[in-house]
Amino acid sequence: MGYRFYGWETADVKAITDEYKEITTPHQLYDALSHIWCEYTCAPRLRQEWSRENMTLGQCSITAFLVQDIFGGKVYGVPRQGGNFHCYNDVGGVIFDLTSEQFIDEVLSYENNPEQFREIHFAKEEKFRRYEYLKRALKDYSDAHSIS
Repeated sequence: MGYRFYGWETADVKAITDEYKEITTPHQLYDALSHIWCEYTCAPRLRQEWSRENMTLGQCSITAFLVQDIFGGKVYGVPRQGGNFHCYNDVGGVIFDLTSEQFIDEVLSYENNPEQFREIHFAKEEKFRRYEYLKRALKDYSDAHSIS
């Protein structure tokens, strides 16, 4: 699979958990999520615009916190209109953003952005439900595609 997410060239960090069989790199996680991201996992305010062609739309925070679960590191947010943040990951100085493709021609700045915390993001019950759904779907997907 060809990758276009921000930082794909250097996203060579390794998983700190073996909870998700066969997912040991961000590239493998992206491949799996490509089969899982859907309208339901998209932020409600963006669902009408979501499509398979723009599958990362509205998936940033739940994906970034799932990345943190699997690879560790910190989640940061690029400030957006309306007080929202576009979330991405920094794992030991390796910065990557599995959902950056949603911005198509917009260039985001991945420097000097505030750290994001799941307690704040998941205070929104719908966001926490989407995150839990994504985690469960990834577990099911990885178990179904396990070689062992």
